[in-house]
Amino acid sequence: MRRSGAILLLVLGAALGVAAPALADGAQSGADIHVAQSLGDRELTVIIRRVAEVPGPVHVDVVTHAGSPPGEITLTARAAGAPASTAKVVLGAAPGFHPGVVHVDRPGPWELAVDGATIPFVVPALVAPPWENATYGGFVAAGVLLLVALGCAVLGRPGLALVPTAGVVAAVAVGVTAALLAPSIPPVAAPGTQLDPTFDNVTNPWARTSTTDFSRPPVNLVPRMDGQDVVLGLTDGSSGRPVDDLLVHDSAFVHLVVVSPAGHLRHLHPVRTAPGEYRARLKDPERGTHAIAAEIARRGGGVQLLRSSVDVSGTSTPAPVAGEAVVTKEVREAGRPSTITADFGERDLQPWLGMLGHMIVVGPVADGPVSAPIWAHVHSMIPPAPGLPDRPDESVAAYGPEVPFTYSFPLPGRYLVWIQVERGYSVVTVPEFVDVPAAKAVSPR
Repeated sequence: MRRSGAILLLVLGAALGVAAPALADGAQSGADIHVAQSLGDRELTVIIRRVAEVPGPVHVDVVTHAGSPPGEITLTARAAGAPASTAKVVLGAAPGFHPGVVHVDRPGPWELAVDGATIPFVVPALVAPPWENATYGGFVAAGVLLLVALGCAVLGRPGLALVPTAGVVAAVAVGVTAALLAPSIPPVAAPGTQLDPTFDNVTNPWARTSTTDFSRPPVNLVPRMDGQDVVLGLTDGSSGRPVDDLLVHDSAFVHLVVVSPAGHLRHLHPVRTAPGEYRARLKDPERGTHAIAAEIARRGGGVQLLRSSVDVSGTSTPAPVAGEAVVTKEVREAGRPSTITADFGERDLQPWLGMLGHMIVVGPVADGPVSAPIWAHVHSMIPPAPGLPDRPDESVAAYGPEVPFTYSFPLPGRYLVWIQVERGYSVVTVPEFVDVPAAKAVSPR
């Protein structure tokens, strides 16, 4: 009896448009959010776990990496008009996962502060669409009216039964029509991915005015140095206003590549410190002009690669990087796919930024990295695991030893490439040179 009552409540809830539990990931798939953060001297991955109910807890895992100093950080969940929720997380000397719990009391746009950094995210409400309400509502109404018609017939009032009987036909027609048309109705833009999230459009995406063009202008990048920190200023190419609509792209808001004059690579993930402002620390930098490239994904603007340079007044000399992999190259002429494979010897690699490996490409470097015309970020994907809907996180160390990359170098010349993987909660970087021959000239017939 209780089970049938629960089922009836679910059906009636769907018919009346009652919201389902929200998920703290900005999407209705229920996936966790993974955000890499270069927070001062710490390299962290902040994982915001999906939420079972709202109001309710948000479980957050802070993943530290090798060399990250121990200490305590503060997590704060906050939203406009909502009480803030704070938790302390103690980071141990050993790298790994460190849990914390904050609370949310409503769906909509939220912000998770990690000390001085802030991570915007969306707690969406799973609201039944109108055509789903019409489908369930039509069939529920048909069932109720059918009982009324049967009651009238049993009481010997066949004439009166004609009215609910006609209602049954109309209700079934509404439910069937809504069910048949539902697959052809395009989904509305999800707040947080295409549409700027608000409390109103998250709880009812269909209440807003219709918008079909979500495109936005390109982003301007203006970097500057503040002590040892590189500060990125991001502004809208049309209005000049700060850009504060970046999306998590490959587990980060910003993938910042910094290449020193001597060819030393830093792959950082700046933290958001204000609207349109991101900051990352360059520990012991070299003196000179550093080439930088920032890969971002803007809401409605797609993935963009922003390039610039910044003058650094450091004094250190980078030490040579010891090789931790055997690299084999099958290099073809410019414009054709080449394959570069790094063999790390053991099957103990961890996913980093959602991938098995990353390869940064800069070149040709005849006049140095700053003037190199080609910059690329190439991925080696994690092999699919049948039956596992969620992607593995950094707690899994079962990949490798070979990490392959395929890339078509567009111009002939010498390129700098850096292959990066994670092992033992430490990012391993393997630098290499790749000499790409020119395409063969085709002789006229």
